[in-house]
Amino acid sequence: MKKEIGSFVVGDSTKCTGCKACELACFTVHSRKENPVGKTVGTVTVPVTPRLYLTKFEGGCMPIQCKHCEDAPCLNACTKKAITRIDHQVIVDQEKCIGCKDCMQACPFGAIALLPVSKGGKVVAQVSGETRVYASKCDLCQGIEGGPACVRVCPHQALRLVDPEAEREEKNIRAAEALLLTKNWR
Repeated sequence: MKKEIGSFVVGDSTKCTGCKACELACFTVHSRKENPVGKTVGTVTVPVTPRLYLTKFEGGCMPIQCKHCEDAPCLNACTKKAITRIDHQVIVDQEKCIGCKDCMQACPFGAIALLPVSKGGKVVAQVSGETRVYASKCDLCQGIEGGPACVRVCPHQALRLVDPEAEREEKNIRAAEALLLTKNWR
């Protein structure tokens, strides 16, 4: 399989305070796009379901979200082809997903959750009466102007969007400059 390097969001646990602004921003932009919900506190009638998850641990806290892996284990595990790569981003097609959990188990970051499918604020049930679920994960706010909402709203700049190719070029330049300085000192 051809490896494709795409952007992803990283968190800095030394800056994260656990305020959950990232979770709320994620939920808000995706709710607007998929199922319009209330606009103020008290008018939201569906569960707040972000595509990233603030994780607290002994040393602090940090949002965990999809890294859009080059050789994505979730994509490889999906037998229904509900997970695909679009413009270097690993994306879940809610309509194709059957909620089998294979992608959840394959993800090394725990960045995938099963959420109930809802339309217009109401949970969708299958013919059997059971709630229909789908795999939900970060899509880097695909199609949303300004890029990832979590990065934009973090009051402590604990999140940043990483472009691996740009980072590599920057590291190459720093390494070359360091070598030149070392050479000039001889």
